[in-house]
Amino acid sequence: MKVLSVIGTRPEAIKLAPVIHELERRAKASDIQSVICSTAQHREMLDQVLEVFSIQPDYDLRVMEPDQTPIQVAAGVLNRLEPVLRNEKPDWVLVQGDTTTVMAAAIAAFYSRCKVGHVEAGLRSFD
Repeated sequence: MKVLSVIGTRPEAIKLAPVIHELERRAKASDIQSVICSTAQHREMLDQVLEVFSIQPDYDLRVMEPDQTPIQVAAGVLNRLEPVLRNEKPDWVLVQGDTTTVMAAAIAAFYSRCKVGHVEAGLRSFD
């Protein structure tokens, strides 16, 4: 089973770090494969957290450019994540939170016929 974790912001990295580390730990003794993709929606803050947690993304989409609108960020994630999904063919795409990165990654995964795991899903609706 291959899991692609998509992170773009500091809170996403903090909350997914234990999950990513557990996936990597289990990968050593099973057929689990962990792939990490960064959109770097918040580059400076994200890089600090990735260093603290010793997480090295396999892909860096580098979607941010000056003066982008949220629509342009979403379009960048969709366009740049599609080749990753096509190349890696993950069984699951794991996302966390409610950012533009998360929404666009979930849509890209859905359109690529990948299952989506959403950490924090239903928290605000108590569902």
